Amino acid sequence: MSNLTSISMFLLREFSDVRELQILHFFLFLGFYLTTLAGNLLIIVAVAFDHHLHKPMYFFLTNLALMDVGSVSAIIPKSMANSIMNSRSISYSGCVAQVFFYFFFTFADLSLLTVMAHDRYVAICNPLQYEMIMYKGACIQMIVIVWITSLLYSMLHTCSTFAITFSSNVVNQFFCEVPKLLKLSYSNIYLVEAGLIVLGCFIALGCLIFILITYMQVFAVVRRIPSVHGKKKALSTCLPHLTVVSLFLGTAIFAYAKPPSNVSSFLDVAFAVIYTIISPMLNPFIYSMRNKEIKTALWKLLDFRHSARSTFRVL
Repeated sequence: MSNLTSISMFLLREFSDVRELQILHFFLFLGFYLTTLAGNLLIIVAVAFDHHLHKPMYFFLTNLALMDVGSVSAIIPKSMANSIMNSRSISYSGCVAQVFFYFFFTFADLSLLTVMAHDRYVAICNPLQYEMIMYKGACIQMIVIVWITSLLYSMLHTCSTFAITFSSNVVNQFFCEVPKLLKLSYSNIYLVEAGLIVLGCFIALGCLIFILITYMQVFAVVRRIPSVHGKKKALSTCLPHLTVVSLFLGTAIFAYAKPPSNVSSFLDVAFAVIYTIISPMLNPFIYSMRNKEIKTALWKLLDFRHSARSTFRVL
């Protein structure tokens, strides 16, 4: 095999070689991308401008929205550009950047979902100590730790991935997915990155177990709340988070836990779309539907924009 360590580009998988379907893919992904941006940015703006939402839970939710915007921005724009330009290529440096930023935002997402589970545990199981435990400085420290560990984890993955010798530059996925890149290696260095992926799976499993145990304790406390209204209020802050965790981890685990195959199937692409695009797109809607405070803040924001527009027209 030829040594392709000095390759200048990779060739990504096309959704179709039919021009009309490529244009359809472009507009479909454009819709996904704009919906994700609009939903998450609305959450960020609503929390920023409504002082009633200046609480730890919404501070974490704002950071989650930022991470979701970052993760889709690392993948979708390049895929759309390739479709509209009838191309498959991504530069070597572009592939490196895609791997780095995707791992960075995804690991930060997972870490933050775990922190948010801890926040709900303290709020429901230790409400009298909530302000003392989840004070502003502690929340900022948690976010800083999430960003720093995600940065280090992403750098480690990116460096180990691109230290390997590639035997081909054809990636059987619509973005630079690390497992697909590892299949292009014929050197033993890829075992290091494979080990890091296994480590990542154990970390994800550990986070999932922590979240499950946390919510088992939360639900045990919720069951003892005497009033129905109190139970509904407690559950309204937990169920959206559990739904987001289930969607994020469920699709990712299913995609990576299935037996490996040398042939890239439609299911590979479908699950990749779900855990890389659909999950970040749905998160703001999941949090908005069952959270009255978020819905109220969004209505205030939209009403403010409408009022400002009406005032401008009058003037």
